[in-house]
Amino acid sequence: MKGLRAEGRGRRARFLAVLLASLAAGVVSARAPRALVEDAAPYRLVPNWGQLSAPLAWGETPAITLAPNGRVFAFTRAETPVIEMDTSGTVLKTWGEKMFVWPHGMRVDRNGFLWITDGRARNGMGQQVFKYTLDGRLVMTLGTKGVAGNGPDQFNGVTDVAVAANGDVFVSDGHVNARILKFSKDGTFIKTWGKKGTGPGEFDVPHTIFFDSRGRLFVGDRSNKRIQIFDQDGNFIDQWTQFGSPSGIFIAPDDTLYVVDYNDKMGLFIGSAKDGSIKYKSELTLAEGVTVGPDGSIYVGETVPGKIGDLVTGHTVRKLVKRD
Repeated sequence: MKGLRAEGRGRRARFLAVLLASLAAGVVSARAPRALVEDAAPYRLVPNWGQLSAPLAWGETPAITLAPNGRVFAFTRAETPVIEMDTSGTVLKTWGEKMFVWPHGMRVDRNGFLWITDGRARNGMGQQVFKYTLDGRLVMTLGTKGVAGNGPDQFNGVTDVAVAANGDVFVSDGHVNARILKFSKDGTFIKTWGKKGTGPGEFDVPHTIFFDSRGRLFVGDRSNKRIQIFDQDGNFIDQWTQFGSPSGIFIAPDDTLYVVDYNDKMGLFIGSAKDGSIKYKSELTLAEGVTVGPDGSIYVGETVPGKIGDLVTGHTVRKLVKRD
């Protein structure tokens, strides 16, 4: 028994030593999240929201975004990839047939432009980032069409886009490469940072990116199961490991942080981008993409078929609203 107690004390001492060393090196955030309110988020699913009528059909839907005009845009891996809806879920417009190889990321920036990432190459297409007007007019393209690579004008597994207040464009290039690229607002390459790894500033599937109110770039480093935070020059600020495997991030103007995780089946987190605290956790969805309206309604895009209790999930979009 004495030997067992001594062994236990030894394990605790070794664990504490490693933890203190990690904190000193800046590898682990010293801030601990507040206690989770498990499955107590004050939200409910809107029944049958976003249903499609033939010949339209949902495929895997990795991205969903909300425009300033209140229109909801979903990016789905189906014959018709871009589906525009109103907030009631009624389809208003569709487009994008035969334009993309592997639909992945979609964001609307503060000026109302729609950014799309096409994450694979095939038949001379794909591995590009596109900037569109909301009516589908192409404004700018980044990347070399149909070419996968790691140069300043190439992507390999491009995932997401975030646009800074000054117009600089940040791209996460993450399903094969493991880096962030920065471009000026006219598309001129500025810099890149990151490589495959687990240390600060290294990535394993940088899958989603978003700016907070201070202009800090949040990177969902999905397979490393953390969010990394950087300034706009790529300098590492912090990392948070309490949000599962981040697949999608949205940060509201008041710095409310929304994170979805389908890899580890941990659902939706709602917390704060100011300090990393978590207010709610909900398992109403297994989503890859998330966006939030001015009224607080949450829209998610799902990609993995599955079932949580009586809820069948996958290959669709959903809307969550606050409970009455």
